[in-house]
Amino acid sequence: MEQLAKKYDAVVIGAGPAGTAAASAIKGKGQKVALVEEDLWGGTCPNRGCDPKKILYTAVEAKKKAELLTNNGLNSQIKLDWPALMANKRAYTKEISPATKKGMENSQIQTYVGHAEFVADTTLKVGEQLLEADNFVIATGQRPGLLDIPGREFLKTSTDFLDLDDMPADVTIIGGGYVAFELAGIAVSAGAKVTVLVHNSRPLKAFPQKLVTTLVEQLSNQGVKFVFDQNVTEVESIKKGYRIYGENDYQQDTDMVFAAVGRQPNVDYLGLTQAGVEYSKQGVIVDRHLRSTAAHIYAVGDAAASPIPKLTPVAGIEAKYVAAQIAGRDDEITYPLVPTVVFSLPKLAQVGMTESQAQKDSARYQVKVVDMTDWITYKRQHETKPLVQLIIDKMSGLVVGGACLSMEADEMINYLTVLIGEEYSAKKVKHILWSYPTTASDLQYIY
Repeated sequence: MEQLAKKYDAVVIGAGPAGTAAASAIKGKGQKVALVEEDLWGGTCPNRGCDPKKILYTAVEAKKKAELLTNNGLNSQIKLDWPALMANKRAYTKEISPATKKGMENSQIQTYVGHAEFVADTTLKVGEQLLEADNFVIATGQRPGLLDIPGREFLKTSTDFLDLDDMPADVTIIGGGYVAFELAGIAVSAGAKVTVLVHNSRPLKAFPQKLVTTLVEQLSNQGVKFVFDQNVTEVESIKKGYRIYGENDYQQDTDMVFAAVGRQPNVDYLGLTQAGVEYSKQGVIVDRHLRSTAAHIYAVGDAAASPIPKLTPVAGIEAKYVAAQIAGRDDEITYPLVPTVVFSLPKLAQVGMTESQAQKDSARYQVKVVDMTDWITYKRQHETKPLVQLIIDKMSGLVVGGACLSMEADEMINYLTVLIGEEYSAKKVKHILWSYPTTASDLQYIY
């Protein structure tokens, strides 16, 4: 028998970075709020995404930097201890979910565990409990996508990869985006034979062609095999692993197959139609106020069909913005510059205007690529062809976009984010006194 509905000012669905930030911000404005989660509290990023990936990558990065210094000051052979590395990762992630839930409860946020589904536009059902609210925030994140092919049940995902007890000797990754490149770098560093199957000839389309081509070359030199323009049509279980079939009689045997073919918003089982909320394959359709087609229901983070990169810092911005909207604020959302990083070997990062955007108005924007191989930062580390690309507005002389390919790209892109956002001219950058020699001091040479 269903219980009487419990009433709240707002109910947040999903307790990942976006949902917990939204619930905390709404509570901070004095409203009565409930938070619902059916899986791991804390969401994908800390449990099975960016944080555990970075823990694995930290060891991979150390190994790569040591290899670059082999016979240049280091002679030891470094090998990844995958079980120990995985134990380190699990020691971190095992506390995330219970600690997140406890933190919400300590903040006087009512928590519910179970699947949430709208039964009316102001009523949510969680198990046998009904929750009514004036406003709702959908922050249910995304899940890894799978190919709709025969044998799809044999495909593993990034979630499986980040929790492998042992690294298989032979790994095949289907995809050409962030996840495919990151998993490939980790797997090859762990000693696996790695094949990446890309359905077209242009992976990482959002990034500059020259930098992507160079990254592919460097991963290939480390042992990653790329097969372009190949669509996988079937995966079959065989005695020793799996057999992959593709177009034009392509066939390959492997120990394990990972699908890195994008992510799917977790919005298709929420009963959104009953609430008058429209959604697509990209998530809940929202306006510039992050409101859905039902004005009292908002969507944030990975669950929203917005054009902004689906990153944890962006989710936090959107969550706080929605809390302010619920409290009475009515301006459209604006976003700061959003830097993105592919944690591969080396790293690839980008911020601001992209190469493809600049090429649409080549009369105004200049694309400048600088090879940093002979700079002290990269000479001392013996990096192979580190590159930086700048997009320069010819009218103002300001840099409006940047991309980097190097083992230091994650650090470099943060500096560029600040300098672009604050509209620093080349002259002003050259007058900043940086600590030398550092990645920051290199900025004076690229501007």
